[in-house]
Amino acid sequence: MARSLNGARDDFVGILVADSRNPVLAEVVDAARVSLAAGGRLGLMTSAVLPNGSSRPRLDLDAVAMLGDLQPSGLIVVGSVPTMDRVVQVMGAARIVIASARPGRLAGAATVRGDDEVGIRLVVDHLVDIGHRRIGHVGGAGGRVATGRAEAFRAAVREHGFDGALVAESDFSEAAGYRAALELLDRDEPPTAITALNDLAAIGVTAAVRQRGLTGSVAVTGYDNTYLAALGAVDLTSVDPDNAAIGRRAAELLLSEENPGEVLIAPTLRVRSSSVPRG
Repeated sequence: MARSLNGARDDFVGILVADSRNPVLAEVVDAARVSLAAGGRLGLMTSAVLPNGSSRPRLDLDAVAMLGDLQPSGLIVVGSVPTMDRVVQVMGAARIVIASARPGRLAGAATVRGDDEVGIRLVVDHLVDIGHRRIGHVGGAGGRVATGRAEAFRAAVREHGFDGALVAESDFSEAAGYRAALELLDRDEPPTAITALNDLAAIGVTAAVRQRGLTGSVAVTGYDNTYLAALGAVDLTSVDPDNAAIGRRAAELLLSEENPGEVLIAPTLRVRSSSVPRG
């Protein structure tokens, strides 16, 4: 059916999203589709990954092959998609732009993402400004974004002359954030503030802080400024990577055929009550 349709229209762009349930990626996709529509293009989205209940995502080869059969004029890949070389092979000559991911070397593909180094520095500077000196981080696991944010954390705290070793391994899940936070809080010299690699892990950190009876004493921050962070019961200080700007810029690059390499979007910090001052 896809092959029979591939000559029907040439004004559409494929959008391959790593996780359609991820609110961060959904914001990028929505902004990209609006910009594509403004440029006279249809954005056709499909999920790249089969939900298999595993921590190791698997590329949905059938969905990718169907998208390739439709011969889109271009492809926006949103998030970290496994087996990216297979996607490139299927898409043939279609121009590829990657959004909200840190891919490995991919010849010819422009990348648009938030500037995580700046975002982490905003968090650390904020915590230092409100009196914290022992700052920890949960993260470093789950891909290149996680490792990049952990490296940025170590660099930022060392710029202030503090210990950069207060890192406990966590992926992007709430459960992993909870376990990693307990590890930090049970150290002989625990941190008075904990930064998390994303908002969901930060909610796990908050649960660990509450279990140890430290609510109001330990500051917690997240990353991505999802709708979870703004919930009244959570009220989480979080870095806003400006997902709408990432999506718009990715669409603009695809439409213009400009290739500046990697484009970094400046984030901002949304301060809420979770980042309590050091008493």
